Amino acid sequence: MTRVLVVEDDPQLVRALLINLRARRYGVDTAPDGATALRLAAARRPDVVLLDLGLPDMDGVDVLRALRGWTRVPVLVLSARQASDEKVAALDAGADDYVTKPFSMDELLARLRAAVRRTEEAPPVPEPTVVETDAFTIDLCAKKAVRDGREVRLTPTEWHLLEILVTRPGRLVTQKRLLQEVWGVSRSDKNNYLRVYMAQLRRKLETDPSRPRYLITEPGMGYRFEG
Repeated sequence: MTRVLVVEDDPQLVRALLINLRARRYGVDTAPDGATALRLAAARRPDVVLLDLGLPDMDGVDVLRALRGWTRVPVLVLSARQASDEKVAALDAGADDYVTKPFSMDELLARLRAAVRRTEEAPPVPEPTVVETDAFTIDLCAKKAVRDGREVRLTPTEWHLLEILVTRPGRLVTQKRLLQEVWGVSRSDKNNYLRVYMAQLRRKLETDPSRPRYLITEPGMGYRFEG
């Protein structure tokens, strides 16, 4: 049974999530605040976490950072905060997805399934396992990126996106394909996901993120890795 930890202080939303998740045979634990969430995460070892950012005792981003100190469990942020800098802060802290309230329950469940599927269906290790550029080195087997002699920390979603691109050097990967493989959706209205994550990857890996040399945008079509 897939176990979900719901970290949310709105009783009505918690009840709706409980009904929908249990109806689909998920095991569910709930936490109304950050301290309880961290304790339950350590004790119950959930397969995925649904995390509200506006908690009564601490910011959800701080909960996320604490989780990332010891676990790579997929974390889907649920928040009424819609500003792009809020989303980037959560993604930089290690969130795998960001769902803005109010949201469709069907869409949330689809994203949850996609997050679980990514952890259960790890792709085979591609050949070659090490990709080297003048700016950075990617070890796909060890899931390790090094830039200027220092390891670069990437989130699981960033890794998944980067793996797809670097294992197809020089080839255009369409927006639809990336959305389908990484998030389990293919609708063009979700292209903002790609823009946010590609901006993060460029900031972490490119020498000049505003003028990328390796992670290239093909406007209106998709993205390409040039080794």
